[in-house]
This record gives sequence, structure tokens and C-alpha cells, in this order.
Amino acid sequence: MASVLGLLEERERAARKRVEELQAELEAAQSEWDEWLIARKRVGEVWDSGETAGQEAVTVQTPEEGMAGAPSAVKPGSLVPVWREGLSTEVLAPEYQQVMGLLAEHRASGGQPLNCRDITVLLGMEVVPAKIEGVRCKLKRLVARGWAHEPSPGRFACGDGRDGGS
Repeated sequence: MASVLGLLEERERAARKRVEELQAELEAAQSEWDEWLIARKRVGEVWDSGETAGQEAVTVQTPEEGMAGAPSAVKPGSLVPVWREGLSTEVLAPEYQQVMGLLAEHRASGGQPLNCRDITVLLGMEVVPAKIEGVRCKLKRLVARGWAHEPSPGRFACGDGRDGGS
């Protein structure tokens, strides 16, 4: 008859092996995700520089901003443009504007960078994994495009010199 300690140790070894397998799988998925973010960033840089063959971005000059290059219409799910000097958060889709507004407000009050759960709560969303992951995707996209930054893993802040309205 096996001892209780022996059974516990056996289960502990199985759990540790499963954790190690999941960590390896997570690392592979994170690496793949990072590669896709880089690919999208590169395509965005090409798109923004006008080098895409046969396609031009629709732009308008707004009197308030006095700059060309702002998209004429913002649609939900639209691409997040690469941030550049003078570009306003108004070019972002409304849900991205909300996130940037929260980050800017938090920075203005001297707060530390926020995690995805905090931002989900501040957005008034239900705190469930699907909503938190949706917020995480938006934040990662904003970081990849230069609007925000991630000073430490899982913590997000407004990018240098950017705020929620300018």
C-alpha cells in the first residue's frame, strides 16, 4: 500500500511537469505573438510612409490640428496608426481614445502604471477574463504603435509626451 506522502509527491511531480509544459507552451505563444506585433508594426510603418504599392491613405487637413495625415473617419476596429509628433488621439477609434484618456488621467495624477485589470475596472467593464484580454490586446497594440508604453511587464502608461486629448 502506498503511503499518503508518496501519493502526494507523485501528484506534485505530475503538477510540476504540467506547469513546465504550460510554461514552455506560453513562451512559444508569446514569441509568436511578439513576431506578429513586429510584423504589423512594420506593415504600419510602410503604410504610413506611403510606400504601399497602388494604395494611398485617405487623409484630411483639419483646421484645429493644422496637419495632414489624420484619417478622415474613425471606425471601430480600425488600425491604430503609428504615433508621430502632433498626432492627436482623435485619430484613434473611440475605445482606444478611452484607454488613452485613462492612461493620461492616471499619469497626470502622478499614479503608477496600470495593469489590464485596473483599466478594465476603470472602463466600467465586467471584470472577466475575456474583457481583460480585450483590454490587454488594445494596450499591446497601443504600445506597438508608440502611443503607450509598458515600463514593466503587464503595466501600461501613457507614452512620453502624449496625453488623452492632444
